[in-house]
Amino acid sequence: MKKAWIFEGGWDGHEPKLTSKRFASLLEKHDYEVTIHDTLSAAEDLQALKQLDLIVFCWTMGEITREQSKNVSLAVASGVGLAGCHGGMCDSFRQDTEWQFMTGGQWVSHPGGDGISYTVNINHGSSPIVEGLEDFPVCSEHYYLHVDPAIEVLATTRFPVVHYYHISNKPVDMPVAWTKFWGNGRVFYTSLGHHDDVFDKSPNAQILMERGMVWAGNGKQYTIDNGLTTTRFENMAKMY
Repeated sequence: MKKAWIFEGGWDGHEPKLTSKRFASLLEKHDYEVTIHDTLSAAEDLQALKQLDLIVFCWTMGEITREQSKNVSLAVASGVGLAGCHGGMCDSFRQDTEWQFMTGGQWVSHPGGDGISYTVNINHGSSPIVEGLEDFPVCSEHYYLHVDPAIEVLATTRFPVVHYYHISNKPVDMPVAWTKFWGNGRVFYTSLGHHDDVFDKSPNAQILMERGMVWAGNGKQYTIDNGLTTTRFENMAKMY
């Protein structure tokens, strides 16, 4: 049986307890043993983190210690998957630029606030995660992020939708969901999920999250099956 830890906490407005419960239920369908942590103290045990297949973050803002952050980074680099949604992963620890480097992006604005209607455009052929999915509407926060150019974009949304300072620029397609690698680890993110009920109102959003978590969690076995070494990443980490 695979093992996953979910870290829930931070700003209550993103309903971390509800999203954690939902994600745990989705993972249990795929034969995961899931443990939910409501503090970050478990991240102080690097060896325990490395025994996992997947780490999911539902933790908006707040602070993480250097040790905790580095341990998650090392565990993911060793092959453990990392996944999260909305501000629960890409607005988790605003002062930790290494966290932003690992996750692939950082929230900077949601022009218009909540209740914005927009379309999520699937990047067909980008990944098995989006296979068979069609573009779909969402009514929620419209996330504007600063993103890593190395990410593999699975879905986008068009900006601007509402009038704000950025409207003076040309229209842009902002990534909504992506994958990337951190060492040997797989990372998945979707900006959907401001409130837990977004996944009920837009079922494709839940499909994206479920498939993304499973994809990320499968990376550990791939690392083992292919004899990929983690030594070079561990040695690099000692330099910083």
